[in-house]
Amino acid sequence: MTVNDAIAQVEAVVARARAAQSRFEREGSQQAYDRAAQAAAWAIMEPARNRHLAELAVETTGLGNVADKITKNHRKTLGLMRDIRDVRSFGVISDDPATGITEVARAMGVVGAVVPSTNPGATPANNIINALKCGNAIVISPSPKGVATCEALISYVHAEFDKLGIDRDLVQMVPGRGSKEKTQRLLEIADLIVVTGSQNNVKRAYSSGTPALAVGAGNVSVIVDETADLAASAQKIAASKTFDNATSCSSENSVVVVDAIYDAFIAELALAGGALIREEAKVTDKLWVDGHLNPAAIAQDADKMVAALGFEGEVPEDTSFLVVETTGIGPAHPLSGEKLSRVLTLYRAGDFDEAVQITREIQNHQGAGHSVGLHSSDADRPMVLATAIPTSRVIVNQAHTFATGGSFTNGMPFSLSMGCGSWGGNSIDTNLHWRHFMQTTKIVREIPANEPTLNEVFGSYWDAAGR
Repeated sequence: MTVNDAIAQVEAVVARARAAQSRFEREGSQQAYDRAAQAAAWAIMEPARNRHLAELAVETTGLGNVADKITKNHRKTLGLMRDIRDVRSFGVISDDPATGITEVARAMGVVGAVVPSTNPGATPANNIINALKCGNAIVISPSPKGVATCEALISYVHAEFDKLGIDRDLVQMVPGRGSKEKTQRLLEIADLIVVTGSQNNVKRAYSSGTPALAVGAGNVSVIVDETADLAASAQKIAASKTFDNATSCSSENSVVVVDAIYDAFIAELALAGGALIREEAKVTDKLWVDGHLNPAAIAQDADKMVAALGFEGEVPEDTSFLVVETTGIGPAHPLSGEKLSRVLTLYRAGDFDEAVQITREIQNHQGAGHSVGLHSSDADRPMVLATAIPTSRVIVNQAHTFATGGSFTNGMPFSLSMGCGSWGGNSIDTNLHWRHFMQTTKIVREIPANEPTLNEVFGSYWDAAGR
């Protein structure tokens, strides 16, 4: 197949999606939008299909593990359905007599979604549900390794659609194996682009000429201070770091520990399955091969990762992740960046102020705008991080992976795509959620005049500066 033929395929898919979306919106209702979203959600949450999608994802991508992907597919989708359950996304969504403005919900049109191989089931499902909830059609462009999982997911969505007579063309994918040319054409002709994953795709999305919602890279740093519950902190970090073999952008990559509790915290990490490595070169020499992360080590189960890095017999048999001491930060120190593996970098700080400085340097090197964490019982310290670090989220006393993208025990929207603001080169600093998939038309009526006097506006300024 020629490049022109491949591009023509994408154009045909988008044309069918556009026709289906036009009918969906024209004949729509809140119930119709909700039913379509529910159908897509059940397509991935039905237990047998969830397991198949998880098994297929691990088999075809070689990333993560089945049990955690089952949990992720279920939990992320259930949380999203909770978030959107009572949301109004059709017709009049607000009517304010005081301003004279009535807001009418409108769909974006055809959403083009580029999704990563790390979450080839959960991420497209999240995007599909949000798109349908707001009256859109969606075309998914999976990574090459994620094609099989995406095909299976969409077949399940279509099976649910068939039960209700919903148009299959509302949910499609770029046909065949992914390519830059096909993805680029989707970026150019969709009405809205959503990109999660490759920063190259993020840059292409923002330069495509299409309105884009793209998210930045993760490289989470977490501070543990002298007031923290050390055992609880270690257990949370361990659970988060190892979940789905560290495929999440919200997985801890570095922990910065203050000197007063450094040795005690290392002991707690050991109890949680973390094996301390003091010779960082022994890790870097094997974790990076020719400047790239070693595929035999990234997103692998602990035993495979330990073997790939050459630590068999050198760490306890029950090791679930490696904790590597280092002091370096920046391009010459790869351990200070994202590792997509069960490897946690450990920094020692003299006190909390130095811990903040180290964390800021790490974020400025990589992961700016995404999120940082803090384990502390000091109520004032989260605000210190919120004003000192280039970050959109400060996660306090929680397992970072489970908290950042929405949790049943915090108020963040359930999402697999975290906006990083201007720090990360993004247009949003929130979790990608349903509201980003909708626009509004405003009906504006005349109201009684509300014009202030000059004294009302400038009185306090004149008092301070004179007229």
